[in-house]
Amino acid sequence: MIIADKNILTDEVFIIAELSANHGGKIENAIASIRAAKKTGANAIKLQSYTPDTITLDVDNDYFKVNHGTIWDGQKLYNLYQQAYTPFEWHEELFRVAREEGIICFSSPFDKTAVDLLESLDTPAYKIASFEITDIPLIKYVASKGKPMILSTGIANLSDIELALKTCREAGNNDIALLKCTSQYPANPADANLLTIKNLADTFGVVSGISDHTEGPEACIMSVALGGRIIEKHFILDKSIGGPDASFSIDLEAFQSLVQSVRKAEQMLGKVSYESSSSVKKSRTLASRSLFAVADIRQGETLTEQNIRSIRPGYGLHPKHFFDILGKEAKEDIKRGTPLNFDLFE
Repeated sequence: MIIADKNILTDEVFIIAELSANHGGKIENAIASIRAAKKTGANAIKLQSYTPDTITLDVDNDYFKVNHGTIWDGQKLYNLYQQAYTPFEWHEELFRVAREEGIICFSSPFDKTAVDLLESLDTPAYKIASFEITDIPLIKYVASKGKPMILSTGIANLSDIELALKTCREAGNNDIALLKCTSQYPANPADANLLTIKNLADTFGVVSGISDHTEGPEACIMSVALGGRIIEKHFILDKSIGGPDASFSIDLEAFQSLVQSVRKAEQMLGKVSYESSSSVKKSRTLASRSLFAVADIRQGETLTEQNIRSIRPGYGLHPKHFFDILGKEAKEDIKRGTPLNFDLFE
C-alpha cells in the first residue's frame, strides 16, 4: 500500500493526526493545526468531509437525538454536525497548506459529493469512518476511484468487515487497510482488544493498525508491537478551542510525545536477531565470566579449584573448559589475576 510517497508496509509506521472538529469553526485554526501536525512528526493530517445536510436530516423527532450514553447525549444530530463539520469551501486551501508544509492530507468522505470534491483535489487516499463501514453504496463509490482505502472497524462485526472488503474488491480495489477501533469517546482501555490488530491482518490479508480513542498514548505504542502499520489519533492544537471532539483529542505537546514514543517503539522492535551489537560485545567481554588464576601458580604446579576460578571479566578461557583443565600442570609461573589460555599449561 502506497499513500502519496509512503510505503505503508516498509516505511515507518504511518501516523495520522485526525483533525475532525478540532478547528472550532475557524479556518485559521485548521491551517495552524496542519502546520503544527507537521512539526509533531505526523505523516498525515486527516479531515472529515461532510455537511450537516449530507450526513443527516434537520428533524426534531427522537430518532435524530443522541441518547446512547455518550458525551453528546441530549443534542440533535443536525446541531451536533453543525458544530463539527469542516466546510467544503475550506478544503482546497487546507490541501494547499498541507502540500506546502510537506504533510499528506486526505479525508473521510460521507457521501458522493464529498468524494467528488476530494477527487478534484487529487486526494491520495480515503478513510471510511467507523460508523460508515456499513454504508455499502458509499464504500463502492470510494473503491471505484482506485485510491488506497483505510477502513475503521469500530462498530463492525465480522460479517460487516467481510461485506465491506468484498465490496472494495469487487470494485477492483485491493489497496485496503483495516484499523482496530473502539467506538467509544473516550474509549475504555478494557475494551481496546488490541490483539485484534494482528488478527485483522492475518484473517483478511490486509494492512492493519489502530484508530485510537483511548486517553493517553499507550494503545498507539502497543499497536506497533502488534504489527500495526497505521496509527490514527484525534489531534487538537489547544484544548481551549473546544468542540465536540476536544475531550478525547490530544494536544500538540502530547501528540509530539506520542510520535516520539512510537518511533522509539519501532526502533526497539528491530528484527529477529541472536547476534550481539558491538557495544553489547564489549559489555560481554567486561562483565561475562571466564577462567582466571585466582592465586599465584608456580611452574609445574597443578591447576586446582583453589587457584583457578570462573570470574568476571571475560578475557580468559570460556568457563566450559573449567573441568577439562583441572589437574593440568602450569608450564610457567602464572601470576594471580592472569586470564588463562591453553598455552599456559599442559
